[in-house]
Order: sequence, then C-alpha cells, then structure tokens
Amino acid sequence: MLVLVTVWATDLSFQRAILLAPVLVVGLAALAGLFVFWGRVGWDSLRRTRHPRLVVAAALAFVLLLVGLTLLGVNLPRE
Repeated sequence: MLVLVTVWATDLSFQRAILLAPVLVVGLAALAGLFVFWGRVGWDSLRRTRHPRLVVAAALAFVLLLVGLTLLGVNLPRE
C-alpha cells in the first residue's frame, strides 16, 4: 500500500518505489515518532501553563493570520 501511494504521490517508477520502500517506512516511522514526541511535549506544556485558553487562542490566531496572509498573496520582505 505504501509503495502504491508513493508511486502516485511522487511519480516514481514502481521498481524504484519498491527499492526505496524500507527507507520510506523508516522515514515515516521517524516522522510519526517526532509528531508524537512534540505533541506530548506541547500537551504537557499546555497543561502546566496558568492560562491554557489564552495560549490556545493565541496559537490559533497566529495560524489564522498566516493562512489569511497566504490566501491574500502577501509576501514578507526577505533580506
């Protein structure tokens, strides 16, 4: 299944995707592990804060601001 999704998503040949399957599995496992780790760190940090609703509201406002600016096509200046 992973090989078929990889072939579809990356436009690799089927033979190359089969050869890369172990690398893809290890990479996805590492990505899932990082997601779980940082999710637990964030959850623990959120539980320990004095005003968790304020932190969640600020984070949500920041994400919505980024999405809104992206949809409007605003490009930030670069050095």
